Amino acid sequence: MARPFLFCAFLFILTLTLEISLVMGAPTNCGPIQATDTDQIEFALNLEFLEAEFFLNGALGRGLDSFAPSFAKGGPPPIGARKAFLDPLAAQIIEEFGYQEIGHLRAIISATGGIPRPQLDLSAQNFANFIDQALGFKLTTPFVTFDPYLNTINYLIASYMIPYVGLTGYVGTLPALSNIDLRSLVAGLLGVEAGQDAVIRALLYERANVIVLPYGKTVAEFVNRTAELKNRLANCGIKDEGIIVPQSLGAENRTNSNILSANTDSLSYARTPPEILRIVYGTGSENKPGGFFPKGAGGNIARRYLSPA
Repeated sequence: MARPFLFCAFLFILTLTLEISLVMGAPTNCGPIQATDTDQIEFALNLEFLEAEFFLNGALGRGLDSFAPSFAKGGPPPIGARKAFLDPLAAQIIEEFGYQEIGHLRAIISATGGIPRPQLDLSAQNFANFIDQALGFKLTTPFVTFDPYLNTINYLIASYMIPYVGLTGYVGTLPALSNIDLRSLVAGLLGVEAGQDAVIRALLYERANVIVLPYGKTVAEFVNRTAELKNRLANCGIKDEGIIVPQSLGAENRTNSNILSANTDSLSYARTPPEILRIVYGTGSENKPGGFFPKGAGGNIARRYLSPA
């Protein structure tokens, strides 16, 4: 058991070194942005739509249009979402998460009026593109790519690429809000998003040394690499971490486990809307759509960053 831990620790130290170099060249847009409370809350709907569609389709094979079609406000259905082959426990958890996201959408839309659901790309190929970026290589076997819907392990790895981004977004948004009712709303949303992230990371940690086929790499390596990718894309320092770290980076320098990603004081990391867009677009630029939002995210904040056609 020691060798996988030591190897993952080595990878994390290497990642840390690389990320420090990235921070030195980080863009200036890493701090708070100027936006109304309503616009900041509505920006979060992009991630809530993404989570709702991924979880509902993954567990049940049908998405938001089967449960609350009015919430989409005429926005197009997601591309490529489908039912995943999950074990019974994971299926129950993901189904519950999907219903929770319906509630989140209802709460935000009731408070702000909402935005149309943006075009989402939840296809296996899109997830494979992110994994290829994270690992730094593509599989050479013809017609074989990463498929999040293939099994429980793949789905959990893919799931970690979504809710945590929204969690850090809420942490960044809350201090910037002035309206007490909207601050209360975000606090409630943040609590559940944090819980979802903790469950997903705990399930991944339980499988940390399982080999992900056909890559020949462990679950822990996948999580470390995807964390590194999100840090690299956001380009504002280390705000995402693997599930196994050197003890010097564990909680109070006493653990190798890292089930909850947090800073030196065990406080959650915060991200801004531009950072989030750089990640979910998969392009490293808030001005260049792609990834999960091929036509760009919705709402006033996301649209103002889009480059003129």
